[in-house]
Amino acid sequence: MSPEMKLLDVVALTEDLSGHDLRRGQVGTIVEVLGPDAFMVEFVDNTGRTYATLSLRASQLMVLHHQSA
Repeated sequence: MSPEMKLLDVVALTEDLSGHDLRRGQVGTIVEVLGPDAFMVEFVDNTGRTYATLSLRASQLMVLHHQSA
């Protein structure tokens, strides 16, 4: 697993996923660690409705930080 990515981290896409109607910068949450470099990510709208759940590689994601390092 990427040392900086873990279960329940808030992440953003680093690339467009046109086949899934997802664009670079969309925000999701890691809901399952599938392997050293693979994560199940859930994307939810402002009402709490899940609109996508995908298996993604660490290279397709960046962790978002809400506090200073």
